[in-house]
Amino acid sequence: MSFKKIFAALDDSELGHRVFTQALELALSDRAQVMLFNCVTVSTVGQTAVPIPVDLGLNVELMDQAYQAQRLRLDRDVKQASGLLKNYCDAAAKKGLQVEFDCKMDGDPGHCICESAENWGADLIVLGRRGRTGFTEAFLGSVSNYVVHHASCSVLVIQEAKIEK
Repeated sequence: MSFKKIFAALDDSELGHRVFTQALELALSDRAQVMLFNCVTVSTVGQTAVPIPVDLGLNVELMDQAYQAQRLRLDRDVKQASGLLKNYCDAAAKKGLQVEFDCKMDGDPGHCICESAENWGADLIVLGRRGRTGFTEAFLGSVSNYVVHHASCSVLVIQEAKIEK
């Protein structure tokens, strides 16, 4: 099977580096286009933009300061993610591949990955799996599980390396 448009969901982790390496190998063998992608998640503090009445006893100045601090953290995270993707993009371009990158903000990375990959026209999504199971997966969710079940194209899941005990 040959792929022409490979969408790689990356972060700044050892697993993210492994995902990049695998996506690069596939793209080189198929001479495919590559989209490098990161979804910066918005935490719930920054999402509470609903006006709250002052008569509830909440300090408006503290709420504003918390919102501003969250906004600064989010801007910093987007800059870091874009820098990471730019570095990956440069490394892939040196190999002669047609590469682009995108960074989005969203509360749900699984949905963001599926939607962005579909909009780009990907025929393969490559992403990592941290190995969450049971209550941890139920509580925190599993991005890879969501993508496998909702993507409009094939999905390659790279397992996190097991550490020998």
